[in-house]
Amino acid sequence: MTDEHDIGDALTLLAESGEAVSIYPSSATNVVMARIKSVDPKDPYFVLELNEGEFLPPGEATFVAWLRSAKLQFKLSSETWASLPEQPTLLNLEFPLKCQVLNRRSSVRLETPLGVYYMASFVLNGKPYELQLYDFSAGGVGMRAAPRDAVGLHVGRKLQRVRLELGPESVMIADLEVRLSRTFRSFLLGEQVQIGCRFTNLSPAMEEELKRLLDKLNAGKQRFG
Repeated sequence: MTDEHDIGDALTLLAESGEAVSIYPSSATNVVMARIKSVDPKDPYFVLELNEGEFLPPGEATFVAWLRSAKLQFKLSSETWASLPEQPTLLNLEFPLKCQVLNRRSSVRLETPLGVYYMASFVLNGKPYELQLYDFSAGGVGMRAAPRDAVGLHVGRKLQRVRLELGPESVMIADLEVRLSRTFRSFLLGEQVQIGCRFTNLSPAMEEELKRLLDKLNAGKQRFG
């Protein structure tokens, strides 16, 4: 993708969805988390909001985010990463010259039904966790929790033998890997952490069970939606 207007449209969609942006600095090994706050309607600039406490080191960095069902990736470089006046977490950046669109998701991600609490329970380093599921697909699940209940669930963390309650009388035990972690503010619940995970080591029987549950949930959404 090299057209300035197409790139602007893609960045605008990311800003509207609030999708997390993972930034991989070439000069560091840690991942910097952020989101796109706004896109200039006339000029090729956008405002990037770093998560609280994050810092983007000088040099080249690779930006990665999910855009609908595809992964968007581009590179930018700066020796200063100048922030907006008196707002150190907001960076005013110029559009990249090109974006790559790759790795389309092979499965549809569906939200869990309102009023039904789908849960994920597991033990990590001796500490029990119980988080609410807000969506799931054949590829993974999305969870949310208060920050105090999500300590230690950083990107790359392996979660073993997670008990997933996916509807009435539907329980699965599966291994997960954390692929996304971002903080957002809910009007009703206050500050929350969104945890995106992908399944690992799924057996054919478990894949078939997931497909059955997804088909059932999708049919329910079509019937009542």
